[in-house]
This record gives sequence, C-alpha cells and structure tokens, in this order.
Amino acid sequence: MKEEQCFTIKQTAEQTGITEDTIRYYEKIALLPRAERKDNGHRIYRQEDINTIRLIACLKKTGMPLVEIRPFLAVSADTDPAEYPELVELLRSHRENIVSQITSLQQVVDFIDMKLEEGRYRRDCSDEGLDGVAEKMSGEPKPKPVSPGEMRYFSVTAKAGKSQASVR
Repeated sequence: MKEEQCFTIKQTAEQTGITEDTIRYYEKIALLPRAERKDNGHRIYRQEDINTIRLIACLKKTGMPLVEIRPFLAVSADTDPAEYPELVELLRSHRENIVSQITSLQQVVDFIDMKLEEGRYRRDCSDEGLDGVAEKMSGEPKPKPVSPGEMRYFSVTAKAGKSQASVR
C-alpha cells in the first residue's frame, strides 16, 4: 500500500497560497485540526489538510467570516447538499449579499466612468447627470443611479483625497 505524502508547513503554504502564520492561526482557533508532528516537533500536513485549507481560502475570498466557515468544514466533499439544508441556506444568503455588493460597486464604477467621461471631478452631480452615461460607455441599460447623497460623498472624497495627496 502506498504511503500518504506529507508536507511541511512551508510546502503547505506554497501549495495553498496561505501564509504559515495564518495556517498556525487556523490551528490555534481550531478551524484546522492540530497538525501532526514529526519527532523533531515540526508540523506535517497531508493532502486532506491542504484541501481543507483551500476550502477555507475559497470561502474567505467570498468575504465569509471564519465563524461561518466552520460548519462547512465538518461536511465531507462528497456529501449531498440536501442533507444539510441549513448550510445551503447559509450559502444562498451569502450569495445574495455578494450580489448586492457587486451591484453597489457597479454603481461606483458607473459614477467614476461618468466623471471620467465628463472630465470634471469636483462638480456635484444630480441623478439627471447620470442619464445615458452607462449606456454610452457600455452599450447596456444603466443600473439604478447613484443618489445625490452618494454623489456628494464622492465629490467630497475626491476633494479630500486630492488635498491629502498634495500634502504628501
């Protein structure tokens, strides 16, 4: 029978893109099981550990808090999701939050595109100023416009950022 391959913490970090310190932290908070040790005390990881770290990294990239990741680690990779409706619901809810964030960020991108198109960075804008800019830039119907309050926020931020940049 073939012996399972073992990896050092450095090799594990390289394979997963997660720092050694983060791997140790995940062990400390029991997100990962304590690593087995060689006789010299060095940690050793198996492929299963690497797969778990990759799953954590993937869920973390979505913005999921570590506390919400924990239940997913208790489920094996080949488990039928129907057996865990609470986890399916958690993922659906998390997905909805991400879609909402994408929509908000798209509004910010549309605002920046409008400012670049106009060539005016400091003027306060109204909703009417947004009409047609998204369609001209992308050929697609525009999303919900940015509110005048949001416009003022960006105008103030641009001024503040410019004055701070000139101080440096």
